[in-house]
Amino acid sequence: MSVPDISEADMEKRIARFDGMRPNKMAFLDTRLPGHERDIFNMIGTGVNDDPDTKPAIPFVNGFTVTYNDCEPGKGSGLHDHETCEVFIPLTGRWCVFWGENGEHEAVLEQFDVISLPVGIMRGFRNIGEDHGVIMAIIEGNDPGRVGWHPDVVAAARKTGLELDDSGNLISNT
Repeated sequence: MSVPDISEADMEKRIARFDGMRPNKMAFLDTRLPGHERDIFNMIGTGVNDDPDTKPAIPFVNGFTVTYNDCEPGKGSGLHDHETCEVFIPLTGRWCVFWGENGEHEAVLEQFDVISLPVGIMRGFRNIGEDHGVIMAIIEGNDPGRVGWHPDVVAAARKTGLELDDSGNLISNT
């Protein structure tokens, strides 16, 4: 298969320069909850995301999205699911990935380990290392769908003034 020549200027649009990126601190319903504060960097595509204003570094999606989650020890995501397979790869630090209806199962991942979580199961992650850590999430598909939050996360977020509208977009009532 022959691919047309791509100029350096056009290819530059397909490069995410991390030094120039700004994190999205409010990409998800759980980001105001204690223990779930994190910086989210949408590298390729928006991934599964509750913030309709998310601007990824590389907007072109070719069957997958890539997001970095950056957080302090003890912090991570709330329990959630989605209609797509999700892969987690710790880039720095030590992480616990948990799953099940109430997060009752877990696996500890070291740097560069990989876990692939199937469609539809509740899942989450937490930095269990002693230092700041970064975990990469890769989600399949051109349309990764919406996040399905555990009812406890929805109730706790509502107390902070965050909710989702009927389309699944994040809204702040404060």
